[in-house]
Amino acid sequence: MNGRAIGAGLLTTAALVALGALPASAAESLPAAPTPEQAASAPQTLDTLSRFFARDGALARSAAAPRVEGGSVPVRILSPDFVAGKTGAPVARVEFRASRAVASDGQKASLWTVKQAGGWQVVNIATGDDEIRYAEQGGRVLPGGLVFREPQIDAWYVQKGAKVLPLDEDAVRAVGKNGTSLAAYRERVAEAYGDKLPGSAYARKGAAGGYGPQAAAPAPAPTPAPRAAAAEVEPAVSVASAAAGAGALLVLGLTGTVLIRRRSGAGEA
Repeated sequence: MNGRAIGAGLLTTAALVALGALPASAAESLPAAPTPEQAASAPQTLDTLSRFFARDGALARSAAAPRVEGGSVPVRILSPDFVAGKTGAPVARVEFRASRAVASDGQKASLWTVKQAGGWQVVNIATGDDEIRYAEQGGRVLPGGLVFREPQIDAWYVQKGAKVLPLDEDAVRAVGKNGTSLAAYRERVAEAYGDKLPGSAYARKGAAGGYGPQAAAPAPAPTPAPRAAAAEVEPAVSVASAAAGAGALLVLGLTGTVLIRRRSGAGEA
């Protein structure tokens, strides 16, 4: 995948505007609410979801009947402090909260909410429900564990105590089907990303950050993908990056940057 990044540590509306995900004139068009759940289920958000689910003629907008199922979940991303080996640093940090939306024909979407000055606000809609699905899976695999994503390889894990277990195929390739210890996992990510942290020569060169087989190659411009045509549906909620083929990298989290991603159909449940 590829994306545009800015020097910010949190996923905010301002960050999305800078990334091109939200037009500045439309950045406040979805309502803020006291809780992520209220923001996700607000009438204006549901109207936006109707357009989102009706994109490409999938179904009539009037028939979409979107609903938000269950509560929101925190979405955690591999922490640069953990990679750097800072004492007491958790393996991941919360970047936003996600809620599952479902259309009448079974389509699913993930509503990303962040806390603004006026309350919680939906800042992105992504096709599929990866964030919620892996949170649920992690709770079954390791009850009480912390579910997180290593975005550079698009891998999902659950961690509890000294144990790190994989939740998807990318994570299995990284740590094996039986998982690994937290100490061994930190050694792996420190080796992979330790020279790409904030303040590193890599960061000072202006590189986007992250790690992957094509890390040395410049990222191409975002390319439209069929999974998330939100920009064509609602200017206020869109996705700023697209799948760019095998071996692509993600940069969210390790250099204090923000990446909004457009998910491909691969691996979607």
